[in-house]
Order: sequence, then structure tokens, then C-alpha cells
Amino acid sequence: MTITGYLRDLAPDLAEGGAVVYRLELDTGPVDLMPYLGRPVRLVHTGEKACVWCGRRVKKLFPNGSCYPCFRDLPQNDLCVVNPHTCHYETCRDQQWGNAHCMVPTYLYLARSSDIKVGLSRNLPGRWLEQGAVEAVPIARLPNRRMAGELEQLLSRHLPDKTNWRKMLKGEVSAAPLEEVRQQVLALVPEEYRPYLLPEEEQVTWRFAYPVTGPVESISPVDLDRGPAAGILVGMKAKYLLLAADPEARAAGKVQVVNIPKYAGYHVKIDFGSPESVSGV
Repeated sequence: MTITGYLRDLAPDLAEGGAVVYRLELDTGPVDLMPYLGRPVRLVHTGEKACVWCGRRVKKLFPNGSCYPCFRDLPQNDLCVVNPHTCHYETCRDQQWGNAHCMVPTYLYLARSSDIKVGLSRNLPGRWLEQGAVEAVPIARLPNRRMAGELEQLLSRHLPDKTNWRKMLKGEVSAAPLEEVRQQVLALVPEEYRPYLLPEEEQVTWRFAYPVTGPVESISPVDLDRGPAAGILVGMKAKYLLLAADPEARAAGKVQVVNIPKYAGYHVKIDFGSPESVSGV
């Protein structure tokens, strides 16, 4: 089967029992990737690029698949998106967007993706799946994104607020008991934020299992600007497609990875092979 379209995202969903399932988002619609695990996949950039926000054809894309005007003007591209404690709702580029994304209750959580980290999400499981967390627990629910970001910044002095993506994909995670870390973090919460801590019965640990079908021992990022991504689809985790060049590489855990959001706005052609054609990747 062959599919063409402009890349948008690699979107995870939570299924029964904590299993994570994936679909590839294109401008032409979603593609369920689960039936293609273990099959050859070839993903080629055709050379065309278009802004994911306005659709304008461009030669160069900026972060988040933006053309320059959208990168400059849209609130989705403001620095406060990645630094929520700097949220400036009063001078937001788009008040309506700010109402929907910033002036809403926001969870603060702990998640085990590489190290145990602190993070924020408007909904659950939300960011946990996007970051490849295998275990997570919500701690507090703040009235807005800025307050949640301020508490996150305070706690990040004591534990990480970022994921090591290589360790995450290899399954190299901290062995520290999450419950023990949770208790330590609760003791660090300043008095002014304590009214926003969740009740004990809501601080429940979630666990997740990702569709990765073999070991991941070594990782080689794929650059779609230099050539296609091709191989056996051995899994998806966080925002990455995992491919093995051939059955031998798959058995040895030698994996090529494609960071799908990095190529948002790229026009691609995707060929999905049959199970019988695996040896001919």
C-alpha cells in the first residue's frame, strides 16, 4: 500500500491495559500504524514542504512545521510554550488561543521516561505518552499554565524536567521507586502551592506499554532531507518511528529512528510492504 501526504504528527492513544497504540497523522487523514508492525516501510520526502498552519508552499520550514510568518506571529510558536513559567497571557499574540491553552487547569506530574522527571499537561495521559513515559503519577492541578510552570520550575531544581530521548528509546530508565520520589517531591512543594495538590486517592500511578517488538541497543537518527527512511517497522515510542534495516539488524537491536514532529510539513510518500517481503527491505 502507498500513501502520500504532508506529515503532521505521530499520535499515541491509550488502549486497554495501558497499551499504547499509534497513528500517523497526515493532512489527508490518519493512518493506523499498528497493522504494519513487522512489515517493511519506506518513507521518502518528495521535496515539497508546506506550512502546517497556513498551507503555504515554502523552501524552508521553521520549528513546528511553520513558515516564517506563522513562526513569527502564532502563539503556538511563542517561547512561553516551552517555558510556561514565562506565560504572558496579558500580552498574548492571540487572546482566544490563550484562553483555551493557558487559562485552563493544568496538571503537574512525575513521569519515568529516562530519569524521573517533573512536567505539565492539560489532560491525562497527554504528555506522558508523547514523552515515552513507562510510569507516571499526577501530583497537583493548578488553575492555569503559568502557575503550573512556576511550580515546575521550582521543583526542577531538585529533579530533571527533560527526557533523555536516547535512554528513553533504549528503555534505560531510572530504577528509583516512583512512590518514594513522589513523597520527596510533595515535601518540597511550597506552602502557597499546597492547596492545589491532588487528594491522595487521585495521585494514582499509571503504567504504559509501547509497541516496540525487539531490543533497542544502538540508535541512528534518520535525516529525511538526506534520504529515505526504510526498514522493518519494529515499533513506535513517544514521537519516534523505529526501523531495522533487515532481520539481522532487528535481532541485534540496531535501530534507525525518525522523529516525526521534526518533519511536520514535509510531503512524503510512504510504502507499506507485506509481511512476506520483509527479507527484501
